[in-house]
Amino acid sequence: MGVVEVMDPVQPTRAGGWKVDVSRGERNGRVSSEWFNRPDDERYLSLDDLWANVKGRSERSRSRVVQTADIRVDAARDNPERLHLMLPKAQEPVAPTHWAFGQLASIVGAPASYLRQLPAPLAGINLQYGLTNHRAEQVKTFETEDGRTELRAVTGPDYGRIHDFELVEAVQRIAGNGTGDTRWKVPGVLDWSTGVYNPDVEISRDTTTLYASDRDVFLFLVDDHNPIEAGKLPDGSPDLFCGCRP
Repeated sequence: MGVVEVMDPVQPTRAGGWKVDVSRGERNGRVSSEWFNRPDDERYLSLDDLWANVKGRSERSRSRVVQTADIRVDAARDNPERLHLMLPKAQEPVAPTHWAFGQLASIVGAPASYLRQLPAPLAGINLQYGLTNHRAEQVKTFETEDGRTELRAVTGPDYGRIHDFELVEAVQRIAGNGTGDTRWKVPGVLDWSTGVYNPDVEISRDTTTLYASDRDVFLFLVDDHNPIEAGKLPDGSPDLFCGCRP
């Protein structure tokens, strides 16, 4: 994916696309990286589908404010190499993610990289000592249920969180379903063999730019039927820019 300059938008191709001069634009590999690394079950064909996924994830999540001294640490019974945490008033233990474990270790002043190298029972003893003897303070936990309960984050008690579905809803107010029902849509495709960018291609798992995993969301939309005019070309025709994808 890159931002490339449209070379001759006044003369559309027979296929209805734009002739593009990629040498005159700027390339950004972030979207291409997302496309390359995402499995099929993290790719969505519309903003409605994307919203439903991240909304469901939010509904399976909860936050609570607890005292650090009340958190109990133990090695998992069915996996002695994995730690579990028992939070106050929780019905079952939670498994900290890599990120949450680092946040918890930071709160008690323990080096997370060192603790991760220790066997789980020994790491648990060190972390429990830190939680029990560290100056007691309140923290806000963020937990998600998906087959098992994961501790996803440990933050200050006043930490505010914007859920991914709220972000998607904000985009939907501008872009509708992201499939062409408004000006903003999943981008078309640039054919590198011909240099022609076609804004009207079918959205598929291979062409979508809407992604979400169990812990993040990424979306990229363009208004590629209305490229930006930045000036004039030497022949007097508009010098246009648009965001498009190879």
